[in-house]
Amino acid sequence: MPLSRAITTVGTVAAALGASGCSDTISPPPPPPATANIAAGRQHTCRLTGTGTTAPAFCWGDNSFGQLGNGSTTSSATPVAVSGGVSFTQLATGSGHTCGLTGSGAASCWGWNSEGQLGIGSTAISSVPVSVAGGLTFTALAAGSVHTCGLTSTGTAYCWGNNVDGRLGDGSTTNSAAPVAVSGGTLRFTALAAGEFHTCALAAGVAYCWGDNFDGQLGNGSTTGSTTPVAVSGGLAFTAIASGSSHTCGLTSAGVAYCWGRNTERQLGNGAATGTSLVPGAVSGSLTFTALATGSFHTCGLTGSGAAYCWGYNADGRGGDGTTVSRSRPVAVAGGLSYLALATGGQHTCALTASGRTYCWGSNAVGQVGYANAVTWTPALVRGLPTARGVVAGPDGANTCALAPGGGAYCWGDNAYGQLGTGTFTNSATPVAVTGGIGFDSVASDGLHTCGLSSGTAYCWGDNASGELGDGSTASRSQPSAVSGSLTFSALAPGWLHTCGLSGGAAYCWGRNVEGQLGSGAPNIMSLPTAVSGGHTFTVVTAGSFHTCALTSARAAYCWGYNTGGQLGNGTTASDSLPVPVSGGLTFGSLTAGSVHTCGLTTSGAAYCWGRNHTGQLGNGTTADDSIPRAVSGGLTFGSLAAGGVHTCGLTTSGAAYCWGYNSDGQLGNGSTANSTVPVAVSGGLSFTALAVGSSHTCGLTSAGAVYCWGDNYAGQLGLGTFGYATSPVAVAP
Repeated sequence: MPLSRAITTVGTVAAALGASGCSDTISPPPPPPATANIAAGRQHTCRLTGTGTTAPAFCWGDNSFGQLGNGSTTSSATPVAVSGGVSFTQLATGSGHTCGLTGSGAASCWGWNSEGQLGIGSTAISSVPVSVAGGLTFTALAAGSVHTCGLTSTGTAYCWGNNVDGRLGDGSTTNSAAPVAVSGGTLRFTALAAGEFHTCALAAGVAYCWGDNFDGQLGNGSTTGSTTPVAVSGGLAFTAIASGSSHTCGLTSAGVAYCWGRNTERQLGNGAATGTSLVPGAVSGSLTFTALATGSFHTCGLTGSGAAYCWGYNADGRGGDGTTVSRSRPVAVAGGLSYLALATGGQHTCALTASGRTYCWGSNAVGQVGYANAVTWTPALVRGLPTARGVVAGPDGANTCALAPGGGAYCWGDNAYGQLGTGTFTNSATPVAVTGGIGFDSVASDGLHTCGLSSGTAYCWGDNASGELGDGSTASRSQPSAVSGSLTFSALAPGWLHTCGLSGGAAYCWGRNVEGQLGSGAPNIMSLPTAVSGGHTFTVVTAGSFHTCALTSARAAYCWGYNTGGQLGNGTTASDSLPVPVSGGLTFGSLTAGSVHTCGLTTSGAAYCWGRNHTGQLGNGTTADDSIPRAVSGGLTFGSLAAGGVHTCGLTTSGAAYCWGYNSDGQLGNGSTANSTVPVAVSGGLSFTALAVGSSHTCGLTSAGAVYCWGDNYAGQLGLGTFGYATSPVAVAP
């Protein structure tokens, strides 16, 4: 999903950030994929999500000046989408502003602009992206506290914003609200790093800096500032450079880190606890790094194995080692995770893993770490980032699956039968990738087994005691196994111990048939697809625990199988092994089968349910079973329905979610555990595009691709990384 990928993302990653609580993350060329870019400002964080060479931006944390880019100035402890629908290749964050680079090289900025740091020709604040003036195209951006710089393909650097100390590098100390060229002469820059009061760049491996030099951050052996680039002393050849508040660090091709400037907070990592260094000095220890990131008063680095180390100020836990002790030498970040990129902010640090997950640690005063706690001294997973393009759960299951934008499938929760498809039988409280490298067009699950479609080929995995995987055997599989035969399917519907699919308008089923759920009068178990009797042309199929329903091309509903609660909808409670028409003559647009009840949505958006109703899952204000369709109470117009074990949910045409029925685990999502015989609104005011309902949990997918879940979580089916239930929507870990 990862779920950008959500539920995934990535490849190689690096982050470029701004200072004064802002910073510049660096790694040697070539530049990383855009979809893995992360940036941390003074008290906010942004990252790109998705797949491809460009990706949408999401931000969280302080939003006092609109730096989150969502059209408001309300801070958010969970990721919010940057407005405008623009996809970026890179992000850069300053103290209170953010900038992004599009695939064409155009730069846009948003947020605080008192010094002209947005580069839009004025000092007007903007809470949405605005194009940088001048029509320049850039290959890289770097944001300082209240200034910004960009690098063109010819190696010319441009800067804009505050220039009181010469940090724009144009030979003056005059602020500029539009880009001005850095006075570089014949220098051709290959990398940029913007600090709080100074700027640095690389040209042919030589480091150059300009601006304030009170603490020696220009590295030229003096404390005299410069309004134009001056070479860093020492003759070192750097492959990357990063600027913090009043210090600078560089990385050589051998992976050795050097730092210079202010060291009052031990941010140089040279073993000293105070002082300054006017020239580059090696970071203590024998570690070699592949990337560096400098915050206000701390520094972090990544080793070749992806291990993160930090040093410097740590009173708020920004060093990530589980303490608040400042460090004068590199100390490993706790947790043992392997990262691809680091981003250091004013009082916090964030990092990306290869699976596309974002972890942050340090101060969280305004939500910059991305969750509700005030401070975390060790890496904590950021939730709510978009990653999925589809989410599914089965009415009999305690697991959930989602599709990532690239077609990869991710599942989480109960895995006793291998239904997560990971090749193991271990439960997972966070999304894990389905093995096999198959690009799925859709996935479907009913708890004990899961199925997916890839270009018409059906794959199933999990429990197979009744032949429900359709591969001709009764051996369970912990990874995808192709359904036997030459049929090309357009839809799949797993039931409790059986599966059905559509091929060329005909319905086929396989697995357990003791209750007649295969619709063919076949023996009790069929491990290969068998045609449903009756010669109907179906367009929709859905499977409950022991019954199946389908819609014909004329929108008439038929059901077959077990009927003790009236779930076949034909006015009786007699089971039937062949399709029988649902009573009432209603014209349905969709059907959904729960464990022992069924619901349908008419073409006008009216919801009807029938079958077992002991917990109010039919939504008609009673708890009486009904063997014919009855309208769901409330007069709501729905766009979709999803039936679970003993509860049902629906999405209105505006994307609002409502649920009804059993609620002992909070699966109705209304903040309580009281059952409801009529629809109740899901808490949180979220707008969803799809719902997935399990045995006792529910999940929803937003238009941005974020997955939220609520309800029972005993097997980790909410994907939160924990096992406690939730009575209202909580973002799934990407």
